[in-house]
Amino acid sequence: MKIRQIASAIALTFAFTGVACAGNAVKLKIVAINDFHGQLESPGLFRALPTDLSATVPVGGIDWLAGYIADIKSKNPNTIVVSAGDLIGATPLVSALFHDEGTIETMNRAGLEINAVGNHEFDEGKDELLRMQNGGCHPTDANSCQGAAVGTPVPFEGAAFKFLAANVIDKKTGHTIFPSYEIKEYEGVKVAFIGMTLKETPTIVTPSGVAGLAFRNEVHTVNRLVPKLRALGAKAIVVLIHQGGTIPVSQSVATINACDGNLDGSPIKGIVNGLSNAVDLVISGHTHQAYNCMLATRNGSHLIPVTSANSQGRVYTDIDMTLNKLTSRVVKVSAVNVAVDRNNTGITPDADIKLIVDNYKTIVTPIANRVIGGITADLTRAASTAGEHVMGDVIADSQLAATKEPKFGAAQVAFMNPGGVRADLTFASSLAGEGDGNVTYSEAFTVQPFGNSLVTLTLTGAQIEELLEQQFVGCPNGQTFNRILLPSTGFSYAWSATGPDCNKVDPTSILIDGVVVDPSANYRVTVNNFLAAGGDKFTVLTKGTSPLGGAQDIDALEAYLTANSPVAPVALDRILLLP
Repeated sequence: MKIRQIASAIALTFAFTGVACAGNAVKLKIVAINDFHGQLESPGLFRALPTDLSATVPVGGIDWLAGYIADIKSKNPNTIVVSAGDLIGATPLVSALFHDEGTIETMNRAGLEINAVGNHEFDEGKDELLRMQNGGCHPTDANSCQGAAVGTPVPFEGAAFKFLAANVIDKKTGHTIFPSYEIKEYEGVKVAFIGMTLKETPTIVTPSGVAGLAFRNEVHTVNRLVPKLRALGAKAIVVLIHQGGTIPVSQSVATINACDGNLDGSPIKGIVNGLSNAVDLVISGHTHQAYNCMLATRNGSHLIPVTSANSQGRVYTDIDMTLNKLTSRVVKVSAVNVAVDRNNTGITPDADIKLIVDNYKTIVTPIANRVIGGITADLTRAASTAGEHVMGDVIADSQLAATKEPKFGAAQVAFMNPGGVRADLTFASSLAGEGDGNVTYSEAFTVQPFGNSLVTLTLTGAQIEELLEQQFVGCPNGQTFNRILLPSTGFSYAWSATGPDCNKVDPTSILIDGVVVDPSANYRVTVNNFLAAGGDKFTVLTKGTSPLGGAQDIDALEAYLTANSPVAPVALDRILLLP
């Protein structure tokens, strides 16, 4: 199968009035990625067709992505490589153990020039993100600055590319924490790149990570910059934004250029529809989808490409932009998503980058391959109709076990946020060769890569009911989709999809160890520190009293697997959906 043929079958093109003659045309190539999440090694196989599970393509790996970039640059003198956020954060152990320094170092060598901040760039806070840009060793962690062992400079070199954060304001200074834009010049024509993240970042990042920062409206941010950029001579404008949409088709090589549903109802469509007509292209991310769409800006008839390239380096977007030297305006843009196919004989992976990754792997392997427990079958995130899934339930069970003893919190129930469950635990052996049914530390870390700590606090029964209601769209806290928390064993309740807003849960169905929760009684509840601070819009948790900090979530999961192996899939009977 020729991957590029499949990928380019649905390539989208839009043209502006007035065509530059050949002598006045400037050709610019933009290579775009998003949501790389420190995936230095291949994330595995990517489905070739949406309906065929057997046909797959090996994809990704930073050495292969760099090979594709080098090939493109060899054929196109005007090439820029950009990212629409979440370059780091929620990363595999080979990157995360070293605070994602390896991701920055390899991206420097792959040729990345711009990264718009995503929400996960803030996982370790503003100061750590500034260190990613500026370099230097982590202030407390000896795992930082491994350059002598991996073949990079010491101290950590920092990003050779620029972080952009047009809508992220330091409240003390009133200034953006990184530049709002970067202007590049190609054969005398200036092109502006605006970079920003979703304004809802504070609701999905641990509050300590965004302390002191304000996140402004995306549309207003871009539109206010347009006159300034034009005054600086940049009449071609590209927006890199860490916000996106979804399409109702299975992700596969054959569908990475689809736009089924036209992104209707998605955040990115609403944003693009409000943008100035001066914007020529939007490169998006956040939803881990691949799509290639044409959406209208605010005048309704001006259509521009809106792209996204899946996640973890499986796909990149190959964009051709034609500029007019005389007017400095965009004449035409065409975009096509391309799979990073590791079987492509025309591409040479970057050996120097591979060596850096291999050296990091050498350091991390003894930690990663340590067996910490076992399972009898896959523990997956496949959700029931009520929104419950096995992997989340098991994590909640591990957190309850870690905080049940009086000296650790006297917890009676634990809740896990679904967005924090990043992978399944599979029964089949990984490539580490630990054997079927065994679980390595690396596999557990991939499930829970955030390093959150546990917090046990006191809620009333009425507050527990409010917590459950805050899961659903329509309650004042503002969920944009139902976000079902995963509860620990001994807790159960029933809810109705047709129930009124903020009254979908049957209060008499809320049980702890078989006893109906008393609205006026106090209960000890364990969550991670992200949720405890009101993350994912569960604001009632900020009203909890007598908080007690606990172990890290990954340590709780490791202890649970070790103590209870082999762990079997639990029955999905803790959350019931009423007819």
